[in-house]
Amino acid sequence: MSPGRTSWHTAAVTSAFPPSRITSAELPALRRRISAVLIGSQVLGGLGVAVGIALAPVLAAEVSGSEALSGLGPTSSVAGTALLSLPLAALMTSRGRRAGLVLAYLVGALGAFLVVTASVLGSFPLLLLGMAGFGAGSSANLQARFAAADLAEPERRARAISTVIWATTFGSVLGPNIAAPASRVFQGTSVPETAGPFAWSCVIFLLTGALVAVLLRPDPLLTARALASEDTTAVAGRSLRAGIAVVRAAPMARLALVTVAVSHTVMVSIMVMTPVHLGHHGADIQLIGLVISGHIAGMYAFSPVMGWLADRVGRLSVIGLAAGLLCCAALLAGTSGEGHVRTAAGLFVLGLGWSAGMVAGSALLTDSVPQEARAAVQGLSDLTMNTAAGIGGAVAGVIVSRLGYGWLNAVVACLLLPMSALALRRAVARTVPDSAKA
Repeated sequence: MSPGRTSWHTAAVTSAFPPSRITSAELPALRRRISAVLIGSQVLGGLGVAVGIALAPVLAAEVSGSEALSGLGPTSSVAGTALLSLPLAALMTSRGRRAGLVLAYLVGALGAFLVVTASVLGSFPLLLLGMAGFGAGSSANLQARFAAADLAEPERRARAISTVIWATTFGSVLGPNIAAPASRVFQGTSVPETAGPFAWSCVIFLLTGALVAVLLRPDPLLTARALASEDTTAVAGRSLRAGIAVVRAAPMARLALVTVAVSHTVMVSIMVMTPVHLGHHGADIQLIGLVISGHIAGMYAFSPVMGWLADRVGRLSVIGLAAGLLCCAALLAGTSGEGHVRTAAGLFVLGLGWSAGMVAGSALLTDSVPQEARAAVQGLSDLTMNTAAGIGGAVAGVIVSRLGYGWLNAVVACLLLPMSALALRRAVARTVPDSAKA
């Protein structure tokens, strides 16, 4: 990195909040300010994602005319989140969290607008393109958890991550339940009712981007770097290639990456096809919204508990808890048949398992790599987990159309085996003394 570029970074941070003037006594107030802004953005951002995504499979089936393609709607959103992980990580590396988050919400708003347009025109390719852009909203919400960790103390890092994840509860639980009222607003217009929620998502993403642009100052990532007094050589090592090299050299980082990717893939694969499964057994839009709300409550509402456990009893223990919860969820949902209550219970436990895996995995990932490589490794993490989940969501539609919802749950449960084995291996390695290893 050139000296001019380094000077730009320093100026960007010092103009917002001079690091040289930040004392240890002032850091708690700074952390609270950053956390408050991130919480506000998560409430709005979670609402923007949830109000649209609840009906994505139904809208995809309507526009495409094929139930087998219904999973491609939410899958395109996940794929978009994955594809945007690298450019967003690069932008955050050079200009900080604020620039990356604002861009992500703007792209999400554009994607939501394209979804509405595609539904009016009846264009399935345009719908998939819009859903890919819509996924940027999810990418911003996911990246916010790392922004919370930038200035957090190591012993409270999991709780800092979980607090931001928890904030998504409000918007995410409310979103699916207002999907039906949001749809009815467009009755009598050319906009299909199932596309109406995406119009609301567009507006919400614009508001969230404005909130972050105005209030996320000082930038947490740039401030953390300035406080760490990083030199030019360290800054130059923040490429994706450097991130991959760091993960390869750190066994705990590899486990963290696998945990986040598997937890997210299992959750997405089951979640995206549950509305279709419920529809097969007579559930209406409001019931589907209620079930998805319960699932999202499991994902976010109990994340502070997962963060507290990860900080108190250890990351590995909570990763083991995640594996157990996700397996239980697949069993409940996969054997639910026509039982809506059992399906709802399975989706709730699925959310809990995702929360445990995401909080513990994200904290372990941040713990396991040096500060100068974290932005690149975090971008690699989001790329990996969303690519895997995108593939899982696409395959899920095919499995359900040919074999059924029960088989889908059985297949994705098998993904937990390598994650559990790797976690057990790392736990054993930690308990074996160095003399015994030799």
